[in-house]
Amino acid sequence: MSHLDVTPQPRPRRPRPKVVTLTDAAAERVREIMAKAERPYAGLRVGVKNGGCAGQEYILEYAEAADPLDEVVEDKGVTVLVEPKAVLFLLGTVIDYEVSRLSAKFVFRNPNETDACGCGESVTIQPAKLD
Repeated sequence: MSHLDVTPQPRPRRPRPKVVTLTDAAAERVREIMAKAERPYAGLRVGVKNGGCAGQEYILEYAEAADPLDEVVEDKGVTVLVEPKAVLFLLGTVIDYEVSRLSAKFVFRNPNETDACGCGESVTIQPAKLD
């Protein structure tokens, strides 16, 4: 009998897709905002909270530090910290920045949205199905 080495070898892991990505316009606007901030921040925190007439609202805020369970996304020179409870709701989302004659705002293009209120302030989001 020969002795074969049957030690399991680790397989290289596929790179995971980013939970969220930014358009060039959104990344540029975030960099501008961060450059003018009163103090340095670790990044932009993105999440989802219950509220509004459609059930959920997006959250964008400065993050002083990454929480241990945050999903950290680096995209176009911007650090985005995704709250752990929001990951499945935001998977595949593109964050854009739109300027019109009447407003300038961040816009979420989320494939998991199933409905939105008429004013566009709140949405209904189903968690992404992982196959």
